[in-house]
Amino acid sequence: MAAGVTKNIKIKKYVTCSHCHGNGAKDASSIETCKTCHGSGQVRKVQSTFLGQMQTVVVCPTCQGQGSTITAKCGHCKGDGRVYDEETVSINIPAGVYEGLQLSMSGKGNAGLRGGPAGDLLIAIEEEAHKELHRDGINVGYDLFISFHEAVFGAQVEVPTIGGRAKIKIPAGTQSGKIFRLKGKGFPDINGYNKGDQLININVWTPQHLSSEEKDALESIKDSENFKPQPNKNEKSFFDKIKEVFS
Repeated sequence: MAAGVTKNIKIKKYVTCSHCHGNGAKDASSIETCKTCHGSGQVRKVQSTFLGQMQTVVVCPTCQGQGSTITAKCGHCKGDGRVYDEETVSINIPAGVYEGLQLSMSGKGNAGLRGGPAGDLLIAIEEEAHKELHRDGINVGYDLFISFHEAVFGAQVEVPTIGGRAKIKIPAGTQSGKIFRLKGKGFPDINGYNKGDQLININVWTPQHLSSEEKDALESIKDSENFKPQPNKNEKSFFDKIKEVFS
């Protein structure tokens, strides 16, 4: 969905009859000019009204506008000029498609009756959920969980992106809720030239099970001034961070 792809899909549909090539006749001698419309496919109809006689042109009821009639039908398609079969269609999926988008391929739908124009093939896009990433328009989101040690001392970690894995630097003292942006690592805009970003939401993992030694170690430093929350005026709220990301 991010890079675009060509898919060869087998589709069950009406295709042109290979025996009569779509004309519905047994052979060439089984087709003759319609005797009602004389090949025009139309007839003139005269109606009497209180204003006098009115003349209109309508589709020939004998040949249904074809201009010709069949004296002997094709035994394979029974005169329809098409049969229900399977066809492989090559579908070009452009980069940046999204859930619910509908693509259309002209002339790749059901074949028309007796050589009539074919319909269109409609392709509805469904997105298969990624195991780690989630999509928000052209942006990609990822929740990164880091340890308390990594949050305090900083670290270099790998994160998944739609193009592979990338390394990012976690600065020392990073707070939970911090959002990092990987510029241009999102989806291309299918209707423009913009490209989204990957937004990495930091979550500092809190241990749920501690040994007695670990509990004693934390108890010994719990009253330290450096372990008390000390947000300053420069610390942005959750809502300010969201506004900053999407501005």
